[in-house]
Amino acid sequence: MKKNNQFFVTFVLSLLLFSSTTILAQEEPQTSEYITITTLHWNMDIEDFDMDTWKSVEKEYLEKVTAKNEYIMGSSFYLHEFSPDNTELIYVGVYESWEAIEKASKRNLELEKEAWPDEADRKAFFKKQTAYYSPNHSDEIYSTIPLTKPISMDNTKDLVCYVRTSHLAFPEDGEDGEIKTLMNENFEKLIKNNPLIKGYYLNRHAWGKDGTEIMEAFYLDSMTDLDKMFEGLPELVEQVWPDEAVRKERGKKFDKYFTGVHGDALYRLVTELSK
Repeated sequence: MKKNNQFFVTFVLSLLLFSSTTILAQEEPQTSEYITITTLHWNMDIEDFDMDTWKSVEKEYLEKVTAKNEYIMGSSFYLHEFSPDNTELIYVGVYESWEAIEKASKRNLELEKEAWPDEADRKAFFKKQTAYYSPNHSDEIYSTIPLTKPISMDNTKDLVCYVRTSHLAFPEDGEDGEIKTLMNENFEKLIKNNPLIKGYYLNRHAWGKDGTEIMEAFYLDSMTDLDKMFEGLPELVEQVWPDEAVRKERGKKFDKYFTGVHGDALYRLVTELSK
């Protein structure tokens, strides 16, 4: 990943400066407010692991519980492609409010009893399901920001998901109005109509270990398209802002809001296990 991609993927980080996620409501309607991210780990001691069998177990739970839970707007699994830990897989839940997260948990318990009314059958299923995972896991909650390019409802591909986690620096000379204008302009000109980007979602820290975090998720058909996205960035930026002095000035305005530290990871969306 070349350094010149930073202009493209960090301009949106400035949204952390705003206390309300509704300031851009005129750009995109707010369809969800919170996502939960659970980082799971495979049980590396399981014998005869089979990916299709794992998918069938989770698909059964999806169909009998998650899909019927009215408090869960969406959910999805992501498999490791490139990240610091090859044992990890990510589970994401989407909710319209903080209260919905709590209600969804209670509703799951009700639906589980309806799906497996016999206690012995219920215990047997969960023993089979949990056998795939290590007891070690972590949870984070992010609030969504209504600056998105939703994945098409017709998508059937296991898209590549490039995740970039960055950190905010709180400059004393930050100007909300200035950043809002630049942010809207950049989204419209660099992300929204980029044919390589099949989906884009922006989320800020709400609960977890690091209050400076903001997470961007880019969805693409392949890792080849991810490379193309970055390779084509310099030319695209020059087309949008042909004056070099203007480009440099914009870069300075954005850079002051960020620490310069970020993390990159690649995952693969498991479409058939998505609500």
